[in-house]
Amino acid sequence: MIDINTKIMIGGIKQRIHIKTDDASKPVLLFLHGGPGVCNRHNIMTAHLDLLDTFTIATWDQRGSGGSAYGVKDEDLTIRRLTDDAAELVEWLCANFGKDKIFVIGGSWGSELGTWLCSRHPEHIAAFVGFGQVVNGAENERISWEFCMNEARKAGDVKAMDTLLKVGPPVMGVYKGGFDGMMAQRNVMMKYGGYSKQEGKQSYFESMVKPILLSGEYTPSDLAGYISGYKRVLKVMWAEVGATDFPATCTKFEVPFFILDGRLDMNTPAELVEDWYNMIEAPEKDLVWFENSGHNPMNDEPEKFKRILREKLMAVHDREECRI
Repeated sequence: MIDINTKIMIGGIKQRIHIKTDDASKPVLLFLHGGPGVCNRHNIMTAHLDLLDTFTIATWDQRGSGGSAYGVKDEDLTIRRLTDDAAELVEWLCANFGKDKIFVIGGSWGSELGTWLCSRHPEHIAAFVGFGQVVNGAENERISWEFCMNEARKAGDVKAMDTLLKVGPPVMGVYKGGFDGMMAQRNVMMKYGGYSKQEGKQSYFESMVKPILLSGEYTPSDLAGYISGYKRVLKVMWAEVGATDFPATCTKFEVPFFILDGRLDMNTPAELVEDWYNMIEAPEKDLVWFENSGHNPMNDEPEKFKRILREKLMAVHDREECRI
């Protein structure tokens, strides 16, 4: 087993990566985490290590997050800078594992970052997979907020309705109170199953934060960077993330583009995905729905998700085996 847990220079600062493989000749699969600022290697390196039967797994704490939280200026927390970081990491992975191209998968914010990566730096991407797919930031938050209000109203949940009225409706994806307003909305959304019906009505802390703290994946320094970084990154970047409009900016790709999305997702609402998908021009594309999943079908329906992930990516690999 090859286990590389280290920091490398990306974009002028040291950034944390964690890579595992039982065979370095296997195709590389790079995971782009969500947030922005919410690392996921604790989940990938535990619940999804069975993917080692097919891939070399690479995870990365993005600029400002976790083990990459240090030495970062606010002015460098931009979509453009993180996209360039991702492209630099892709080149590093290709060079260090003897590949011309690698696979990339991104969830939630990671699906947005991956979309920009494929649009701006396609040359070393063999194929991309998005889930919890971001499409339009303003519409995303409007629909999510309205879902919460409707569910709270049906339940007679006056406290939740008051909370939602205090923070929204959002304007261009931004809530009153910024980060705190968004977290208030997300807690109501998770209470009513908009994140995951499978996980039940958990708070943001129970569903997202507690597993991080208990995972053992992060060094004390990484964990300190995680705790301080996720709020900072979200605060600095959210207005730009909220202005995302892929139907107007990203519809043509030079790489195979796959979306594996949960039908029940109200965090990045599933209803926005299909119209944009139909606009996409790519060498190959597919949209696969997971009828019993919310925002993260890889966790909600893991066996189905990983079976389809393997099928889609290895079909690409078999066509271009000498390059991936």
